Amino acid sequence: MKRCLACHERFFDAVGWRKLLLIEPEDLLCSLCESELSRIEGRTCKTCSRPLEKINNAHRKEDQCLDCWRWEEREDTATLLERNVSLYEYNPFLKEWLATYKYKGDAVIATYFSPMLHKVYQKQFQRYTPIAMPLSRERLQTRGFNQSALLLLPWAEDQPVLDRTSGEKQSKKSRKQRIDQFHHNPFTLQPNAKSKVENRNILLIDDVYTTGTTIRQAAKLLKEHGAKNVASLTIAR
Repeated sequence: MKRCLACHERFFDAVGWRKLLLIEPEDLLCSLCESELSRIEGRTCKTCSRPLEKINNAHRKEDQCLDCWRWEEREDTATLLERNVSLYEYNPFLKEWLATYKYKGDAVIATYFSPMLHKVYQKQFQRYTPIAMPLSRERLQTRGFNQSALLLLPWAEDQPVLDRTSGEKQSKKSRKQRIDQFHHNPFTLQPNAKSKVENRNILLIDDVYTTGTTIRQAAKLLKEHGAKNVASLTIAR
């Protein structure tokens, strides 16, 4: 018997040969909490993974959501981000659970998502160098850990490449405020990190893709320092 990583109630692992033979990992969530997660499936925006069937025709352009189409129409942001792949829809359950992970110090939650992100990495991004999105020094001191860096472990080394100079919370900003701040880039390249970027494909690891502003700010800086392509892999969209 074990405790669910989300609700902390005790539960029994589902019994099956695949688990007994270690083909499948042990359960970390109870069945009720597992059912609250909404995996992204079906037709999605080719750029950001947003499920196209859940938005009306006025907010999509063929195989893209309107947000991504607008990013690509802007001369200063076109082609910055190759694509984003997300695992789950950002529903109320996942929003609350990720808040517990980031703001209440429940770092063990990373052990649930890390193996899933690794599977996607192996299948779609093996030729990419994974880099965790950084926190500002102030935010790191407050939180005690970088939630994006923990998602890399144990399948990749957190390579120190980017610094974040601004600790302003993005979750408190509206969609328009986030997009309007694009030219106020909070990222800088760490000293002696150019060799880790130049002529490489980079995969940015983060917890949530919202408007794509922060990811594109990081991508812009990386491309200015010689990165070939920049993509992102996140828990939620």
